[in-house]
This record gives sequence, C-alpha cells and structure tokens, in this order.
Amino acid sequence: MPTTDPEAQKRIVNRLRRARGQLDAVIAAVEAESPCRDVVTQLSAVSSALDRAGFAIVSTAMKDCIADPDAARDQQGLTTEELEKLFLMLA
Repeated sequence: MPTTDPEAQKRIVNRLRRARGQLDAVIAAVEAESPCRDVVTQLSAVSSALDRAGFAIVSTAMKDCIADPDAARDQQGLTTEELEKLFLMLA
C-alpha cells in the first residue's frame, strides 16, 4: 500500500497487528471451548479492528488523491470512483 504518510501506514500496520492478536484470542477461545458470549465478543473486536484498518487505508488513499490526483492515480492506480467503491465495500 503506497502512501505519502508514513505515520498513517504505521497506524494501519499497528491496527492490523492488533486484529491479528485478537484473532489469535478467538481461535484460542474456540479451542478451549469458551462460552459463546466470550467467543462472539472477541470476534466482534476482530471485525471492528479490521473495519477500522480498512477505513484508514481508504481514507489515506482519498487524502492522497485529493492532495495530488494525478500522482495518487499513478502511485495507487485508483480513480476516485474506485476509491468510493472500496469505501462502500467496508460500509
């Protein structure tokens, strides 16, 4: 994911790592036959973390596109219409 904002990329990677840790907790809970409520609660946290990472990725691409549409299109190969579709996929 090319980005002009290294801090945004760092935040996105951290979110994804957090989601990976939460997914590991879900797997462990299922293997340990934890109560349904605990498993679903953890699964909800994973889903939310992935959604937030996805929105951050699309948001960063949109910011790049607004700042310099030609460079963003060349760098990411995305049009504003494609970015809108990606955003709506997460909604």
